[in-house]
Amino acid sequence: MGELLERLVLHKLDVVLTNTPVSSDAHRSWRCQLLDRQSVCLVGPPREGQPPFDLRRDLQHVRLILPGRSSDIRSQFELYCDSHEVRATIFAEVDDMAMLRLLARDSGDVALLPAVVVQDELRTGALQLYLEIPEIVEQFFAVTQQRHFSLSVLNELLKAH
Repeated sequence: MGELLERLVLHKLDVVLTNTPVSSDAHRSWRCQLLDRQSVCLVGPPREGQPPFDLRRDLQHVRLILPGRSSDIRSQFELYCDSHEVRATIFAEVDDMAMLRLLARDSGDVALLPAVVVQDELRTGALQLYLEIPEIVEQFFAVTQQRHFSLSVLNELLKAH
């Protein structure tokens, strides 16, 4: 992120799209605009003939694949589990959503991620959406540098959100 923000300062980029909010500090003035948010869910192999997945009952009996500790999704999930007294068995931590998708698809374990990451697998039935956790969301931001002049095309694009 630091490298991308530095490229904004040098006017080599006009906008950085990120899932991490950026705050201004004494040296830099950033504009950080929320573009969208999407819910996060638990997905896993199809559960044919089984009752719907229940977080309290079933989470402790599955191996869980989570985003890495630096992920906001992970932090939100840990807070959610603590506040709801839910226990999880963490099998793997993955910092890359593409790798998380592959592990969810191929491991037979349960993964915590936005459904959009595995939309193809959900559509084909390779994975099943067990549970959406509305209290946990991934947010997407557009970060720009405050400038004395504005980029009209970029302003129009960001106003659409």
